[in-house]
Amino acid sequence: MDYEKIGLKVGLEIHQQLNTRRKLFCGCPTVLREKEDATLTFKRFLRVARSELGEVDEAALEEEKKQRTFIYKAYDSTCLVENDEEPPSELNEEALDIALEIALLLHMKPVEEVHTMRKIVIDGSNTSGFQRTALVATDGWIESEEGIVGIETLCLEEEAAQKIEEGEDAVVYSLDRLGIPLVEISTAPDIKTPKQARKIAEKIGMILRSTGKVKRGIGTIRQDLNISIKDGARVEIKGVQDLRLIEKIVENEVKRQLKLLEIRDELRRRGARVERRVLNLSEIFASTRSRVVKKQGKVFGACLRGFGGILGIEISPERRFGSELADHAKRFGVGLMHTDELPAYGISEREVERVKEAFNATEEDCVILIANASQERAEKAFSAVFARAEKALEGVPEETRRALPNGSTAYLRPLPGAARMYPETDVPPVEVSEERVKRIASSLPETIEQKEERFRKEYGLSGELAAKVARTYPEVFERLVNVCARKGWKVQPKLIATLLTDTLTELSREGFEIDAESFDFEGIFRLLSENAFGKEAIPEILKFLASHEGASVEDAVEALGLRVSLDEVERFIENVVRERGDFVRERGISAVGPLMGVVMKDLRGKVDGKVVSEMLRAKIEAFLRGSEGKK
Repeated sequence: MDYEKIGLKVGLEIHQQLNTRRKLFCGCPTVLREKEDATLTFKRFLRVARSELGEVDEAALEEEKKQRTFIYKAYDSTCLVENDEEPPSELNEEALDIALEIALLLHMKPVEEVHTMRKIVIDGSNTSGFQRTALVATDGWIESEEGIVGIETLCLEEEAAQKIEEGEDAVVYSLDRLGIPLVEISTAPDIKTPKQARKIAEKIGMILRSTGKVKRGIGTIRQDLNISIKDGARVEIKGVQDLRLIEKIVENEVKRQLKLLEIRDELRRRGARVERRVLNLSEIFASTRSRVVKKQGKVFGACLRGFGGILGIEISPERRFGSELADHAKRFGVGLMHTDELPAYGISEREVERVKEAFNATEEDCVILIANASQERAEKAFSAVFARAEKALEGVPEETRRALPNGSTAYLRPLPGAARMYPETDVPPVEVSEERVKRIASSLPETIEQKEERFRKEYGLSGELAAKVARTYPEVFERLVNVCARKGWKVQPKLIATLLTDTLTELSREGFEIDAESFDFEGIFRLLSENAFGKEAIPEILKFLASHEGASVEDAVEALGLRVSLDEVERFIENVVRERGDFVRERGISAVGPLMGVVMKDLRGKVDGKVVSEMLRAKIEAFLRGSEGKK
């Protein structure tokens, strides 16, 4: 696909939790709790508020229409600030220092004074009805193979509460996550291809991890994508947690927008229109055999003129245009059926005919149905579906969508605007002095890319191995290299790096989990340097130790039968050479290679291969000299 011709523009928003001692606006710890540990449960009902200019944010207004109850679980590790029953304290200075450090690594310009703002959010993810956020830096950049990508803003904000349960009329949130500091990094729409989007996200992620001051694990970092094409619209895709999905999501969004433009053109050619008339069709289904339509349940219908066959068009993997309309109906707790897919679900052909007759619908029309809902709920859902169908006549609507595991997306809410922001009067501004910025700039950490380059040059690692260890356990790697050098243990950096990357990964696939941060690798390397076993035995030793809590490396060596004296090894090799004397005399010193396989069959894992090779060569040379002497 020619993305330049299509006019693809992509911007990223990276949200990363910071590993601070306390939350952003209170003294509570930044730890997650088991949900059964909740000590208090309470309810809230949230309503939209106008901005300072008297405007109402469209996304917030749509959330209010759901009229849902929000239930919150609080803990002995949360406080009245999270409950919205006490004003916030001052901005966490530790979090601000980390945000400034990240900003400088991204070549950004810090603001002179940090002002906290309120961002209206009434989906229940914050008890107050708004999220606190503060602009920290602007105007940065990051390099990529395809060119420079601008970093527009870096904000410091509070993490949302965690959604743990959702029903039609109520949502349950946990307050342990609410208020954890996070940075939001927004790039300019300079990204031109799906591959570049993934690479930029990876690079920003590496810079964040380079600080050593961000949280790690599932849910601690997420990516949002802003995607548009020529003649399309800006669409924000929320909650991409797997970097590997970024390319696929961008590709699928491009295809979706192109298909929506094709649908627009076809609808215009047909003179399609949305007939905002809802009929009660319950009588038609009074004796239905469908299990989807409840007995005596109410069924309502409406007709989309000129939409026949359109709702069945696939616009992205496993999603059709009808799915777009259904997303809007689901927000009011109802499902959607339509004549493009009927008869189905037990609904008969005769029932479909009667439905069409009720609207005088032709083959070019499509009738949509909502079953098992009150008239009020059905009318609200139809109103949302009508609005989306009317937007289909215009092309691609600006909106916020959520990422799905298969790389598709689903409608979430309208695209928010500036009307949702206004100042936070409870939190005083924080001055960012030149001295503060200079102090942070003087001790910026080495980035992961810089570590890769240094590991390659300083320790002789290949580019691939240096990249692996720099991204996983760089501190552990350097600590072990330094320990081995200081104690005179002859262990190569390459072996240490391979152990921390490939070996541990392979063992994890086999079900053996080893914590590299706390494991006794020093014990393994000490005995390895003493020739207590060969490096080939390290995976088996690790498996033994992972399966036997409290066992030592010495225990593993004894249990696996690895311990052997060098005198025994020497005698064994001497016997092998003597027994194959004719072969040795025929091949000379080149017999080392073939005999290594014979010797290592018995000694693999017990003695280092290099030691065996040197002994074998010496014994063969001695044997050959003895044979010459006899002549």
